[in-house]
Amino acid sequence: MVDETKLKYKSEIREWVESILIAFILAMVIRTFFIQAFKIPSGSMRPTLIEGDRLMVNKLRYGPKIPFTRNRIHGFSVPKRGDIIVFVYPEDPKKDFIKRLIAFGGETVEIKDGHIYINDQLVDEPRIKDRIYYNGGDYGQEGKKTKIPDGNVFVLGDNSASSHDSRYWGFVPQENIVGRAEFVYWPMNRMEMLLKK
Repeated sequence: MVDETKLKYKSEIREWVESILIAFILAMVIRTFFIQAFKIPSGSMRPTLIEGDRLMVNKLRYGPKIPFTRNRIHGFSVPKRGDIIVFVYPEDPKKDFIKRLIAFGGETVEIKDGHIYINDQLVDEPRIKDRIYYNGGDYGQEGKKTKIPDGNVFVLGDNSASSHDSRYWGFVPQENIVGRAEFVYWPMNRMEMLLKK
């Protein structure tokens, strides 16, 4: 009888360990290849995103990175001007940043009178044109046109007066893009989709 109790106890422990291990593996697969939760730490994306907002980032949209490589699985979309993207900060790979994608490699960007000009044309993307952008930094000086190197993007925070972005530190290699911010899930009174934001 003692042996049966021990066997039952060991069997229950094994089931618990297997369940926890499977849940952990599933969570890591989902986080690596599909979606990941992020928390907004600063006001650089106000009023679109505010401090403390928790959001889900879709990694599958642009194609998730294969761990420990520079390769990506093919996504079902490509980054578009105006998307809110999460990326690995070029100056510190341990940090993820969130900003709005403004320009692509091969384009020139200029901030003039609070507006964005790409290749000398005023941007008409509503998610960009309805905001005020300030000059600043080495890459956003007044009267300066900045050429984006191929394979990179130029990003800005919606709260231009209080954003540490491409104007100051330059460009984001496209391989650093983690995914697109899809929706705010917390706090509940701020739950919303970000696709048109």
